[in-house]
Amino acid sequence: MKIYTKTGDSGTTALFGGTRVPKHHLRIESYGTVDELNSHLGLIRDQKIAEHYKGLIIEIQNKLFTLGAILATDPNKAVLKNGKERLDIEKISLQDIELLEKEIDIMNDALPPMTHFVLPGGHQSVSFCHIARCVCRRAERLASALNELEPFDNRVLTYLNRLSDYLFVLARKLSFDLQADEIKWIPEKK
Repeated sequence: MKIYTKTGDSGTTALFGGTRVPKHHLRIESYGTVDELNSHLGLIRDQKIAEHYKGLIIEIQNKLFTLGAILATDPNKAVLKNGKERLDIEKISLQDIELLEKEIDIMNDALPPMTHFVLPGGHQSVSFCHIARCVCRRAERLASALNELEPFDNRVLTYLNRLSDYLFVLARKLSFDLQADEIKWIPEKK
């Protein structure tokens, strides 16, 4: 398999299904940002964190490839007129979303209650979580905009929303585990 194909040299790329679109198309921005998020998750996984988190991050990274495939699919070629799917791509399941919720609840139960927003930072591993959370939110915003134009499975948006919550709570849990300072944001009174 050759890495370079030269088919994108004119500024277009192919969606799953063969349709060519400009590389700046909202669909490309959406799944490109999911890919960026996946790379940031790799940074988190490379940290000295519990094996449980590393294993779950690998699972999430696999789901992000699924999610990216959904976003990279031309909606006109994904479904036939009778409603049957033409392209066989994996889906995001309710169980995928529930796994994130379960993990959020387990971590939250082990943490002191949150009374204020917290400033990102305190430890490199925590900072990587916050960066990934922000990229996840951007992916969610782009996917939401795309969904308004060309609707897709709504579990994609739910998964991205829940994943950003997971990354926030993971950042708090890692702060706790690593005994890093969690600095509260307290607005100045004028």
